Amino acid sequence: MQPRPFLLERYFDRYEFTTRYLLCSSDAETLSLAELLALEPAAEARLRDLRLGYTPARGTPELREAIAGLYQYTRADEILVHGGAQEPIFSFMNVALAPGDHVVCQFPAYQSQYSVAQAAGAEVSYWPADLDGDGAPDPDDLPRLLRPSTRAIVITSPNNPTGYVFDSQRLDAVVTFARKHGLWLFCDEAYRGSERDPRDRHAAGCDLYERGVSLGTTSKAYGLAGLRIGWIATHDRTLYGRMASFKDYLTICNSAPSEFLATLALRHGDTLLERVRSITSRNLASLDEFFQRRSALFQWHRPRAGTTGFPRYLGGSAEQLCDDIVRRAGVLLLPSTAFEAGDDRVRVGYGRTNLPDALAALDAAL
Repeated sequence: MQPRPFLLERYFDRYEFTTRYLLCSSDAETLSLAELLALEPAAEARLRDLRLGYTPARGTPELREAIAGLYQYTRADEILVHGGAQEPIFSFMNVALAPGDHVVCQFPAYQSQYSVAQAAGAEVSYWPADLDGDGAPDPDDLPRLLRPSTRAIVITSPNNPTGYVFDSQRLDAVVTFARKHGLWLFCDEAYRGSERDPRDRHAAGCDLYERGVSLGTTSKAYGLAGLRIGWIATHDRTLYGRMASFKDYLTICNSAPSEFLATLALRHGDTLLERVRSITSRNLASLDEFFQRRSALFQWHRPRAGTTGFPRYLGGSAEQLCDDIVRRAGVLLLPSTAFEAGDDRVRVGYGRTNLPDALAALDAAL
């Protein structure tokens, strides 16, 4: 298979590690190794004694138990650990789909959710979000998108880039539709736990539906992107087995230190999630003030969760704005062209602690 270029990653490749301020990052402020180990006084000694051999291909029992604790009805033997979130997306699309199949994908979304499906020979229909509102897709659109060859619906909640979270009524409608037509429901839940209002956190897809597949990771809401740990949770034993076999041709197993540290992190998951929510809450207040002052240039809808927002730029080409700002001010914004979502929006990331400084530099450049 030959997936087409990943536009977001190619854009980041030009600027990510050479630009002073990343005002578009999708991950949160990271922890240092020392900060993570400090959560358990004996953890550093255990890490020093860790043998650097292979780990179980499906994830260590301790890590899978910790992940299962994030769900209501999902057991450790229904968790398959991967290297980051990209690998399970790649694996699911190749295992669940065949050439000629059809997928409905919430849009805009992380490109691999549809590009990998297309590279595997499937056709994809975009399920559009209401970008003039809060980013909600309309379940009433699903019947017109359905084909005899439809095999899966792919959603992201909380969403990247809009920050939209499915409400229970809308999510129930999606589950009901998927169940009626026997479809897979692949739920990218990388930002689950980042909801600032606890009432916004809905049940995981794997707990709602027998053909639901939940994608999770330590990268986003936990601030631990460098661990490169992701997973899927599903009750479907056949799909689980096929994905486990497919993984034999990918990473096979994960890094032993990463699995150890991810297990430690998830034992203290509530503490880490609250840390990120505190950062994003402070930063959102700064963004609200900035966009209110700059309302002649931007149309802002406050995201409910996650670490990203997707304001409309009213001054012309968003890509031209981003290229100009990064050169003149050392501030990186992500144009909507990287999401194939037109040229009039930018992704703003608000999970980093240096956001006030980045905003000040952006403001001065504007």
